[in-house]
Order: sequence, then structure tokens, then C-alpha cells
Amino acid sequence: PTRALAIWQARGGMIPPVMTNFAPETPSAAPSVGPIDLRAWQALSLRWSALHDAANAVAGLAGLAPEKPDPAVRGFPGRVRDAGGRRFQLVDHGVADIAAIMQPGLAALLAVSARGQDATAPALALWQEFHAARAAVMGLLPDDGATLRSA
Repeated sequence: PTRALAIWQARGGMIPPVMTNFAPETPSAAPSVGPIDLRAWQALSLRWSALHDAANAVAGLAGLAPEKPDPAVRGFPGRVRDAGGRRFQLVDHGVADIAAIMQPGLAALLAVSARGQDATAPALALWQEFHAARAAVMGLLPDDGATLRSA
């Protein structure tokens, strides 16, 4: 097993749950611009890290090398914290959605692999889905720190 897989298994194969204090969104609600709860940001940061541990485990099962650290990816939770408000809420839910596909997906891949079956193709598919979903979530914040216009 790869280091990322060992880390994921040591965490009990779990990605920490969403722990925000935001009220459910209503269509007429104005975007939140207040500061975020530090515990909510810490939980998001932990989930972000756990997702990348899981993704590296999936990469190993797909026969790929672990992803090299990228400053933009690594620093994303800090940018989310700085953006705060509505952007934080959107990212938090996006990260929860990614966790919802990664956790059972990796568990299924490990089960297939434990039975001695080849998990390369489904692992590659899950790895590609992770990267597409992560790009979408990261797209919720501008790269240069500029404020995005809300529709």
C-alpha cells in the first residue's frame, strides 16, 4: 500500500464530515459577508487534506504516481478562509460533495483489490472524477484573490 492509502486507512477510511454553522440557503437570502467560524474553517481544511490523501491512494490503485504538491491546491483552504461568507459556504458544500464520492469509491476499490481483482480502470475513473470536481470547487474562487461578481 502507498503512504496515502496507509494514512487514509489510519483515519478509519473516513473523510471528516461537514461541520458548518451556516443556515440552509433560501433563494431570497442575501449572500453572507461576515467572518467565518474558525472551527468550520479548520474542519474544511482537514477535509481538504483528507480528500487529497484519498486521491493519492486512488492514484496508487490506478497505477499513477501520487500528485506532486501544488501551492495553489495546498493554499486553497486559506484562500477560502479569506474569501469567507457565501464563497466559504459554497466551497464547504462542494468539498462535502467530493467526499461523498471519494469515500465509498475508495472503499469499493479497496474491496475489489482485496479480492485480487484489477481495480486500475475504476480507480482511474474515480481519480479523473476527483480532479474534475476539485477543479470545479477551486473555480469558485478567483486565482488572483480578486472578488468574483455574484449573479
